[in-house]
Amino acid sequence: MASRLYRDDAIVLRTQDLGEADRIVTLYSKNHGKIRAVAKGVRKTSSRFGARLEPFQRVDVQCHRGRSLDTVSQVVTITAYAEQIAGDYARYTAAAAMGELVERLTNEGFDPRSAHYMMLVGALHALVNSGRPPVLVLDAFLLRSIAMAGWRPELRNCAVCGAEGPHQAFDVSQGGVVCRECRRLGAVAARPSVTEHMIFLLAGDWDEALATDPAAQAEAGRLIARILSYHLERPLAALELVDRSIESAPALKENA
Repeated sequence: MASRLYRDDAIVLRTQDLGEADRIVTLYSKNHGKIRAVAKGVRKTSSRFGARLEPFQRVDVQCHRGRSLDTVSQVVTITAYAEQIAGDYARYTAAAAMGELVERLTNEGFDPRSAHYMMLVGALHALVNSGRPPVLVLDAFLLRSIAMAGWRPELRNCAVCGAEGPHQAFDVSQGGVVCRECRRLGAVAARPSVTEHMIFLLAGDWDEALATDPAAQAEAGRLIARILSYHLERPLAALELVDRSIESAPALKENA
């Protein structure tokens, strides 16, 4: 008979109070994908591991399999990201959007486990340690997650006819940039600097990404959010809270 105990490396995505002293903890793990487990007694001041199960902590967790929810039996902190993220609005909202996307993707059946898990770990590490703007770390994570889920946008050549770019419009339903001849109702204006910035984010070319003008960075962020909304069939709620701090960035304009 297989053991009902298992152990994994995981990121705490969110928690929900249960009863007077317990919590339901949602984790994204390296080898088991999304885990929902009850952490008993963690809200008591005497709890051995309550602080280790705060959102965005990276932990070594042991769980016992249950019928509907598993049960946390041991937790050891690997990296304490929570304090540095929770105390900073820009970092917190970026991390919240990352966590929401991970949950949404796993709910849709997308679960590459190790690769996407390590990408999330890298993004949280960058939020805390890289000194890069949190919103750009977020956009890079969102865009790479889009690509990993099989929705990688075409950013160079026309997504319809293959005509070599640069092009001035983006059609989410067609999967990328479109040329003048293939542009149709529903496409949005997208300057080459915007799609180039997205190419830099996908490639991890941070020197070029950071050098992109702020208005193009903000416009790219909105376009990434639009791509996600299309494929997930509704927007990420946490993106509404992200502060891009660029008042002058042009809005996406659809064909008239």
